[in-house]
Amino acid sequence: MKLLLGTNNKGKVVEIAEVLSGLELDLVTPRHLNIEEPPKESGMSFAQNALQKARYFYVHSGGIPTVADDSGIIVEALENELGLHTRRWGAGPTASDEEWIAYFLKRMEKESNKRAAFVCTLAHIDARGQIHFFEGRCEGEITPTLEAAYLPGLPISACFKPDGSSYVFSALPIEQKNSTSHRGQATRKLRQYLEKDTGE
Repeated sequence: MKLLLGTNNKGKVVEIAEVLSGLELDLVTPRHLNIEEPPKESGMSFAQNALQKARYFYVHSGGIPTVADDSGIIVEALENELGLHTRRWGAGPTASDEEWIAYFLKRMEKESNKRAAFVCTLAHIDARGQIHFFEGRCEGEITPTLEAAYLPGLPISACFKPDGSSYVFSALPIEQKNSTSHRGQATRKLRQYLEKDTGE
């Protein structure tokens, strides 16, 4: 079955593809289909934004089953500042990963409360046009500096240490990261649905 991953974020593609590996899926991205315009994100929740993206790519692909994610980080010390607006916050949506994370870490320097949570909602539109949601959440804390390299598009993973771990997300082997991360949790739920739906 062909499945469109509704994102051009290379890091997200790597993570989602890893969790779905072994299934009989032909994974494609908007770039493979020459879908260049990004969808709007005007929702009031992660679920609404994820569904907006999924519907956009489902329609523009001619009805290929699609999954799209909306995710962000909720930082206790920066209440209501990030969340839905994570990538658009601070240095802004056109900033490079390096510029964005430098601004974020500078902003966090004066905050004593480093608690944070990553949240992810996946919206899946199946071959019948039916909509399904899968969610994940991971609690942890922000480290003062970057402690590892990171996948393109996922800079916060190098300064977010999940509870119970001695290492930041991006320092973990991808299999271990996907067993605990917000996106890994949501994608594993998607995998369980796809296995049941296809009889694998």
